[in-house]
Amino acid sequence: MFVDEVSVFVKGGDGGNGCIAFRREKYVEFGGPFGGNGGRGSNIVLKVDEGLNTLVDLRHQKKIKGERGQNGGGKGKHGKNAEDIIIKVPLGTIVTDLDNNVVIADLSKKDDQVIIVRGGRGGRGNMAFATNNNPAPEIAENGEPGEEKNIKVELKLLADVGLVGLPSVGKSTIISKISAAKPKIADYHFTTLQPNLGVVEAIDKKAFVVADLPGLIKGASQGEGLGDRFLKHIERTRVIAHVIDMGSFELRDPYEDYQTILAELKSFNEKLLTKPQVIVANKMDLPWSKENLKKFSEKVNLPIFEISAINQTGLHELIVYLADLVESHPQTPLYEDKQTADHKLYKFDQENDFNIYKSNDVWIIRGAEIEKLVKMTNFTTDEAVIRFGHKLRKMGIDQKLHELGAKPGDLVRILDFEFEYTE
Repeated sequence: MFVDEVSVFVKGGDGGNGCIAFRREKYVEFGGPFGGNGGRGSNIVLKVDEGLNTLVDLRHQKKIKGERGQNGGGKGKHGKNAEDIIIKVPLGTIVTDLDNNVVIADLSKKDDQVIIVRGGRGGRGNMAFATNNNPAPEIAENGEPGEEKNIKVELKLLADVGLVGLPSVGKSTIISKISAAKPKIADYHFTTLQPNLGVVEAIDKKAFVVADLPGLIKGASQGEGLGDRFLKHIERTRVIAHVIDMGSFELRDPYEDYQTILAELKSFNEKLLTKPQVIVANKMDLPWSKENLKKFSEKVNLPIFEISAINQTGLHELIVYLADLVESHPQTPLYEDKQTADHKLYKFDQENDFNIYKSNDVWIIRGAEIEKLVKMTNFTTDEAVIRFGHKLRKMGIDQKLHELGAKPGDLVRILDFEFEYTE
């Protein structure tokens, strides 16, 4: 089954919790804190596998979650990092963050891999909080929550030449004659329900990959027929080959067919029209082909190759020309401003945005960093609670509550954690 687009929720593994422990040995004076740090959670990694040509393995995975890092232990033992979860995808896979519509990865090289979401760092144990002023702290952090995203994983085939045209113009027959590809061929529309790839060998050991794309019709870029699903696969091609039925087998005007395809390419992505283009005048064995080609060539200023795919005439000259054209036009990246994930570890002294509002006599505080602080605070010790209060004041939350009219004793809530406001 050919699947070229999947939406999935991904979450990196949470970090393991830090440990509160003390060194208590008979002959060790002033043993001090001995709690280790937690381990890092799993990263979610997408990696290219050249043996794949579809995203079918991701089709039924609505959620992918990483493993949690191991908790820290006593005797200074740090928790083990969780193993990364590696998801194999085909060459040509693009990953988009659905929450902000930003492309975060374009896996267009055979060894490409990218961390889509990072696992959270492990929480620090009480060994990490020891200072000269507090040599025996009773404080440790919970693990940092892993990153999470809603992503779209999309396959845009890597092909050098894209065969485009209306249904039943002979694209599948052409690719079956010039390569080892075996597409379905029949005398009705939309026999090709998925793109077919074939490797074409030319002279001088030159070779290129050609894609036979399902037939386009008027309105394809807006969802008519199958075009809206497969037009995206033309974006990576270096050369566009327009396959035109010069025999008017279905009583269509070849020039009007060509204009229809141009309009759909432009509507989908204007940059497609800047690619090198060639006309493949097919079905030249039919009675009206020569006359139609003469009229067509008077209106179109592109290289034209006369062929009969069914009779295998004219194919050699076409292959040689396409091989040279591909060689002279290197592959260009789809996204010039490709953005990649830039994970930064949480810093407690960083001032962050937050939002405060009142609901049913409770002050609600929302904000990514303050919520992360709550998740990473172990409230089982007084020292941790005091430290949490210091962080709130440093972030300006106490001041903001005062400005909004909060009074001592008012209830404040951050996620599921509630406490009373004090001045």
